[in-house]
Amino acid sequence: MLATRALLSKQTLAVLSRQPACFVHHGDYGNWGNTNIAVVFSGCGWWDGTDVHEGVYTMYHLSRNGARFQMFAPNQQQMNVMDHMRKQPASGENRNMMMESARFSHGQGMMQMQDLSKLDVNSFDAVIFPGGHGVIKNLSSFVKDGKDCRLQNDVERVLKDFHRSRKPIGLASMAPVLACRALPGLEVTMGYERDENTRWGNWPHTNMVQAVKSMGARHTVREPYEAYVDEKNKVVSTPSFMWDTEYHYHYIFDGIGNMVKHVMRMSSK
Repeated sequence: MLATRALLSKQTLAVLSRQPACFVHHGDYGNWGNTNIAVVFSGCGWWDGTDVHEGVYTMYHLSRNGARFQMFAPNQQQMNVMDHMRKQPASGENRNMMMESARFSHGQGMMQMQDLSKLDVNSFDAVIFPGGHGVIKNLSSFVKDGKDCRLQNDVERVLKDFHRSRKPIGLASMAPVLACRALPGLEVTMGYERDENTRWGNWPHTNMVQAVKSMGARHTVREPYEAYVDEKNKVVSTPSFMWDTEYHYHYIFDGIGNMVKHVMRMSSK
């Protein structure tokens, strides 16, 4: 009996050694690569562009769930460059959003960052906007104008094109500001409506919740690990780093995962 078990173990190990590391996971939705998602960045870094965690978590969950994705960013200067150590503007620095967003790129050809002006709704099944202060500084003028903000031209075009085409729109943390400004009557979540401090974290950006409500959106309270689905408008949002936490990043990871899965579910309809 022991000899038989030893032989089976050796045979199993031999099979495993010939398999790719991820062979046990085949994705959650159908055949790999059937869904093509556009992901829109606004730079690289929480304080002046796309939050690194939100951008990477989005790409991870898209890959894990069997989607192809293409990265886009406006080929324009960002509002400012922040010193992320001191959390203040770095004097005398100017950076391009697309060049900064290319830090998320890994590979050649289509895996490189593309100019947002080239994003064609007919080539994609859905679009996702990760969050970060680039949403309110670079993709819109919200940081200056609040609820009356203007959107970057291609951002507004993309949101309206996908909505008109009945294709899903995914939004993380601050990104609902963009969609609610461009599209009337959306239902979204940006987390809590009041800053409720706990030992796990707090909600320092609730002024944005009030702003999207004043834009005519309906807001629903959700936890960082949850997503809210507006089935009528095919808009999925998750609070992400609207919640400020020191250590519990796995909640952000799970929330973006839920957002991505709902975007892909609606993409297949």
